[in-house]
Amino acid sequence: MKCLILAAGYATRLYPLTENFPKPLLTVGDKTILDWLIEDIDRSGMIDEYIVISNGKFAEHFEKWAPERVRVVNDNTFTNETRLGAVKDIKFALDTLGIDDEIMVIAGDNLLDFSLCSFLEYYKEKKASSVMRFYEADENKLLKCGVVTVDENDRITEMTEKSPTPATHWVCPPFYIYTREDAARIGEALEDGCGYDAPGSLVSWLCKKSAVYAMEMPGKRYDIGNLESYEKVKAEYKGIK
Repeated sequence: MKCLILAAGYATRLYPLTENFPKPLLTVGDKTILDWLIEDIDRSGMIDEYIVISNGKFAEHFEKWAPERVRVVNDNTFTNETRLGAVKDIKFALDTLGIDDEIMVIAGDNLLDFSLCSFLEYYKEKKASSVMRFYEADENKLLKCGVVTVDENDRITEMTEKSPTPATHWVCPPFYIYTREDAARIGEALEDGCGYDAPGSLVSWLCKKSAVYAMEMPGKRYDIGNLESYEKVKAEYKGIK
């Protein structure tokens, strides 16, 4: 399985920290955000390669950082206004590297207080494409998120992105695992009008064509979206190794 890390954004809300430096390489404790994510996922033994999808502005930073088994793909965009969007970036990386495999797709700017190995185990049990979900009580936050409806077996029956009338309080964070067969359908999804900016748009399209399951998230996610949230997560992770 390959792990694709979405890191082609421009993080304008974190300026000046990220004006000339990529958000996923900001440090939390004694590690970069990406180091935290990769070290955790690697414990599963299920990932044979990591692919960081960057843009033309920040690719060099990632290439200087990249440890063994990490490849950097440059999508050749240079501004927030011309970015490809998450789903097109995934397709770009798969095509550029000729990947025909199961893929885990994660955002490179989120941290968790639990291990993603449990998510990989869930995928193994389901033998189908999988996402995570958590309960969001704040109705205002729901309007900005991907919201899923699931049946009694965790199978997604519907997913909407930023709906004005969310059907449930189950929110899908940016962590996904796709079977080899489903990953191969991304081009079909885009041709069929699938949204391409939000990564969850692919799930919205796919759940109508194939079985996609949603694991209830066993802990907390830290979304580093602005300076305040960055300072908060640094305080939370202080002293953790």
